[in-house]
Amino acid sequence: MDQSTLNPKITRRRFLQATGIAGAAGAAGLTLEQSGALNTISTVHAQPAAEKGGETVITKNFCHQCPARCGIDVYTTNGRVHAIYGTLDNPLSNGKLCPKGHLGTYLLYDPDRFRGPMKRTNPKKGRNEDPKFVPISWDEALQTVADRLNALRDKGESHRFALLFGRGWGAVDAGLFGSFGKLYGSPNIGLGHSSTCADGSKKAKLYTEGTYDYSAYDYANCNNLLIFGAGFLEAYRPYNYNMQVWGHMRTKAAKTKVTVVDVHMSTTGAAADRLIMIKPGTDGAMALAMAHVILTEGLWDRKFVGDFKPVVQPKDPDAPRIPLHRFEAGKELDPAVFEAKWTHGLIEWWNAELKDRTPEWAEKITTVSAKEIAAVARELATVKPSIALFERGPTAHTNGVYNGMAIHSLNALVGSLWAEGGIFHQTAKTPWGKLDIKSDDFMDDYAKSDDRKKPKIDGVGKTYKMASAQIQRIGEYHMKGDPYKLDTIMFYLTAPIFSSPECNKWEQALQDLYVIETSPYPGENAMFADLILPDHTYLERLQVADTYSFQGWPMSMIRTPAVKPVYDTKVIGDVVIEIGKRIKGPMGDYYKQVGNTENIIRAMAAGFAEKPGDNGVNDFESFKAKGVWYKKPVAYRQVRGEFLEWDKETKSHSLPMDAAKVKEKILKTPTGKFEFKSGYMEQEKYAHYIHEKHGIAEDRVGFPQWIEPKYSGSGDLHFITAKLPMAAEGRSSNLAHAIATAQPTQGGKRDVFMEINPETAAKLGIKSGDKVRVKSKTGSVIVPARVFAGVRPDTVFLPFYAGHWAQGRWAKADERIQRNSVNELIENVSDPISGLACYYSGKVSVEKL
Repeated sequence: MDQSTLNPKITRRRFLQATGIAGAAGAAGLTLEQSGALNTISTVHAQPAAEKGGETVITKNFCHQCPARCGIDVYTTNGRVHAIYGTLDNPLSNGKLCPKGHLGTYLLYDPDRFRGPMKRTNPKKGRNEDPKFVPISWDEALQTVADRLNALRDKGESHRFALLFGRGWGAVDAGLFGSFGKLYGSPNIGLGHSSTCADGSKKAKLYTEGTYDYSAYDYANCNNLLIFGAGFLEAYRPYNYNMQVWGHMRTKAAKTKVTVVDVHMSTTGAAADRLIMIKPGTDGAMALAMAHVILTEGLWDRKFVGDFKPVVQPKDPDAPRIPLHRFEAGKELDPAVFEAKWTHGLIEWWNAELKDRTPEWAEKITTVSAKEIAAVARELATVKPSIALFERGPTAHTNGVYNGMAIHSLNALVGSLWAEGGIFHQTAKTPWGKLDIKSDDFMDDYAKSDDRKKPKIDGVGKTYKMASAQIQRIGEYHMKGDPYKLDTIMFYLTAPIFSSPECNKWEQALQDLYVIETSPYPGENAMFADLILPDHTYLERLQVADTYSFQGWPMSMIRTPAVKPVYDTKVIGDVVIEIGKRIKGPMGDYYKQVGNTENIIRAMAAGFAEKPGDNGVNDFESFKAKGVWYKKPVAYRQVRGEFLEWDKETKSHSLPMDAAKVKEKILKTPTGKFEFKSGYMEQEKYAHYIHEKHGIAEDRVGFPQWIEPKYSGSGDLHFITAKLPMAAEGRSSNLAHAIATAQPTQGGKRDVFMEINPETAAKLGIKSGDKVRVKSKTGSVIVPARVFAGVRPDTVFLPFYAGHWAQGRWAKADERIQRNSVNELIENVSDPISGLACYYSGKVSVEKL
């Protein structure tokens, strides 16, 4: 029940000095006793704050304004939250937060929040149609959903119910979706958003090193960071920690060299040592040329990659000398002359692809000079430890997976995989416990029937054979009835009507669907919703979640409510359980036994008893008190070509690992090595599919290689819509403070600009401040222009989050851009291999108004 806070008690003066809210605190009537310093620790109860006279309670939680999941201390006095700070003893936040983190109070007290469940009374749907919501009880709302679901099940049409979700913030919530879908009999429960997020990078790593996951990075010990198309100081996970470690990297004795490859000057690019503005979608060509340089100049890491076999010269001194084996441009090699260590297919890759991928070749494609490509390659291979990091810049294109494979292969060539200061992934998991109730025991004959094995509505496994998700396609497939039409759709933490390519088509798709929205805010989904089941905000929830890979060791957080729910809302986990209780048959019995999410969380936390965290967390109460469970260190390291496991006795990575264990735990590819020739992709069912989609010969599909990107749209300018530090995915669009500082490289304030190069602007007669129409074959927006040399002449840039037409008063009153999402301009095209939406492959025209 105890949690860490400031000790022993906070003086009124010191508290007000530390928080900087003297006026607000005075109005709240604080009566804190005087004593103590702010840098020592004591304990308070981690409970929702009661309205006691002036008592301040600090509650553990984790932030929900981006995917990072930073631990936060929520300050509550007289039942109201008034401050949020990073938790001091949380390894991710370290007592710090990004600029968004402190704004959670505004989300809690957003005046436009839904007050409780509501139903639509206006049958007409559209942007300009008032839903005419009327309040209803939770019992009526939940029974309404259950009645629809029972009716579908009675007709054998349970597959026509879909639940789409975004960030699966609660491990409980995500687990519930799986059980619900299995018991109810629908393949469409818990359809995720990864195809509009990071599937390109995750798939590239799956095909080369065997793990479909986010990477972990040892930034603190990295001396050379090469960033391809990732907003490291804007939106790359975990943003808060990235800013912390950036300060360390840039001020340590051996300052980390940072090179950014992007299409415009982002915040990260402005702060880097070198910014390379590359043609959109051509990052893979640059990476292949870099690999060519590393090999031809003999700079690869021989202890990790392997080396040529020694040449035995004739004993006769007069006999001609046998030339040493080496990589030479344009010349093939015999694979038999190379002895690989932890890699597979290097010589075959060289012969099939790399031998001709010179910097001069890449310069013609990327517009980056051959000299600069070679310089970056040499630095990556010699200024070590080094990391080549990439995200949607290279992967949100039709050639995205191959771009990502080429970039990730650089990490293998320079020996960065699993090395100190390098890149790796998380292998250990949080030791969650489980309820003593098995959902399999409650499956009825309907759920077990082969008739329930319907294809997913998103086309995964059929149209997109290698994708994990296709959330952006669901509206389109529903309208076509391919493979069937949905009846009811429920959204949780995702709004493809705003954020997916050609998002305006979702306005058509939702016309004949019964729509259930769970957001507490009046976003675009809600305007088309038939039923509102508003979730708590994150400061009101009891919820747990695992973090991303972070530094390679497992870490999980808990949210404890800082206040009682401000309005009549309900946490999503309990909503799912309560609907489940109302489903006929054994499914209802299962959820009645489950009871609520707190029961699940308590059972999960019981798993800590056998494996306590490094901070002493060993049960539910200590978890609430600390707010985080974690277990250091990373289990494995690669040191000079040898994989070593952590030894608890010596407290070092010193236990040698054989090849079988490396394959089981780390490099889970068919060969147990990093594969420059992907065995996964060479499987017959995938090789033929890739051949059909890309026209690549089936015996070549496994190599990282150059594939021309296919640009969509009818214009002559590339259209890029990256994320901004204060905007993230658009969820801060009703926060006045975030809106006021939206576009930092352009001065922020209250303007969102389309960035256009001076050369291009002059040709079109455009000056800074002019209103322009940006148009593609799928939509158009009107926006002010900013003439800016920090964007390529063939490219225009407009922030991702711009153009909300709902979400609240500030979002709707924001007239800096015509009220159309920028995603309306992006054609709904996906990388055929990863399924990732090609957000950056669009082309537009621009005209001055």
